[in-house]
Amino acid sequence: MAKEYDRRNLDFILKEVLDFGSLCSHPYFADYTPDMFDMVLDSADSIAEKYLRPHFVDTDRHPAELIDGTVHVHPSTEAYVKEMGESGMIGSTFSYEKGGQQLPSTVGGAHEFIRGAASNSIVMFTGLTNGAAHLIASFGSEELKAAYVPNMLNGRWTGTMCLTEPQAGSSLNDVSTQAKDLGNGTYSIKGQKIFISGGDNQFSENIIHLVLARLEGAPKGTKGISLFVVPKRRNENGQWISNEVISLGLYHKMGQKGTPALHLSFGDKGDSIGYLVGEPNKGLSYMFQMMNEARLGVGMGGAYIASAAYHFSKQYANERSQGRKLSNKDPETPPTLIKNHPDVQRMLYFQKAIVEGAMGLLFQCFMWEDYSKCLTGEEAENYHTLLNLMTPVAKTYPAEMGLQAVNQGVQVLGGYGYTEDFPLEQMARDVRIMSIYEGTTGIHGLTLLGREIPANQGKALKLLLNLIQKDIEEAKKQTNIQRYAEELEQEVAKLGQVTMHKLKIAAEGKPELFLADSTLYMELFGLIVVAWQWIKQGTVASKSLENSTSAKEKEFYQDKLHTMKFFYHYEVPKALGLNKRLMDTENLTVFES
Repeated sequence: MAKEYDRRNLDFILKEVLDFGSLCSHPYFADYTPDMFDMVLDSADSIAEKYLRPHFVDTDRHPAELIDGTVHVHPSTEAYVKEMGESGMIGSTFSYEKGGQQLPSTVGGAHEFIRGAASNSIVMFTGLTNGAAHLIASFGSEELKAAYVPNMLNGRWTGTMCLTEPQAGSSLNDVSTQAKDLGNGTYSIKGQKIFISGGDNQFSENIIHLVLARLEGAPKGTKGISLFVVPKRRNENGQWISNEVISLGLYHKMGQKGTPALHLSFGDKGDSIGYLVGEPNKGLSYMFQMMNEARLGVGMGGAYIASAAYHFSKQYANERSQGRKLSNKDPETPPTLIKNHPDVQRMLYFQKAIVEGAMGLLFQCFMWEDYSKCLTGEEAENYHTLLNLMTPVAKTYPAEMGLQAVNQGVQVLGGYGYTEDFPLEQMARDVRIMSIYEGTTGIHGLTLLGREIPANQGKALKLLLNLIQKDIEEAKKQTNIQRYAEELEQEVAKLGQVTMHKLKIAAEGKPELFLADSTLYMELFGLIVVAWQWIKQGTVASKSLENSTSAKEKEFYQDKLHTMKFFYHYEVPKALGLNKRLMDTENLTVFES
């Protein structure tokens, strides 16, 4: 099987486009050097090679099972989690004060990209544990931090997030799990949660659930939700006993079968104890930290599964002979490789353009997160604002377009792509969940247009447009890509017009009409910001091509420019139809009651 990602491309984005090594010049990351970042990424390759890649198919063929009340996952999972814990990588991006290595999020994200491309399902165990531990470390009491975070970071315990309930789905307003104050610093938890990824396994000494629940008398809606640590086992007088967290059943999923999704019951018999995180009724605000971290992780999932599919279908196209070039009418000549057919080239470049554009967007977000940590004052706040704006986009674009990219990979293989003999069919099943995880595409469209765009008088969008314009001006200096910079400038202006049109509808007091096409607005927004990422990559490639003396490097930069052009000629024109619909005043989906 082909390697699932291109290290040269990853280095290009991290080093040449984003200059992530410059983070070392800031006091917060001063303990690191760029060479040390390379060593960290080399370790990801080693973990992928030893613990993940060999088991990718087997974890799908032998999914988790619920046996006598305990979920049994693929045996390779235990070794992987143990290695991640012992190497310090589960909490590597945490600050020193929180028990981590204070590694940049950009480096941690790249480490995850490499691992996830090798086996997208198993990496969820450490990703969820990271997020749960970070939440406790950020908002928990000193007692909670000491009791839970160390064993989660060393891999002995795993973690989950428990939000969704059978009757509520994605509507957290309707969370009904109950929490009763027992008067001794503990709470009795009662309720059910569904779709809990990694909700149980046979190897962890304990599983730490972060549960949203309502205290007695709490306000209705999201303002009355509190957050609790609810372990699978609790310590009473030095003895570890069951905390009445019961696995009611496993969901039999379409893909990502290496990670179980559970229906959990808490305290059906009144013996599930929880521990309050932070203050009462502020649970959802705390949980947003983990949710937003997970959203970037889901976007990564769409990108790294698409990356694996691209590299496999590219290898296949370079090995499979079928048919002859359209210009060859001689049936006596041998078949040509399918990579020589124009439509196969189109599908391969589509995959490459989506994967590498999405990677640019994701790692841009991680850099903003790092800047918000190592800078101070208004600068730090501006990067935090940009990150909030872009998180729903960085989740949605790679998830939705990653699905399309993987499907094109299946198409490259033709009938073979639909069989279990090749990994594309598994990747197609695995990637499908990414547009549903951590909020569906529709929810994130509402978030982008309904909340992030209007917030603070549009401050985030203004900051973003200033950054884009600076990169457009830089790209205009390169004569071979000047026309694409000018095209992006025009599309950004049209996005501004669409945004003002939508905000005018909101100002008229028509919220349903304002948000009716928010998913299409998200599609347009994602297309434009990825076009921005491609103009950034194209600018660097153009400059580097002028100075490169290596034939191999010249080929790399030329291919970068070719892919950028492909994105502008094949993807950017889709903005025309989106702009037309979003400016259309004909209402076809909102009906008067």
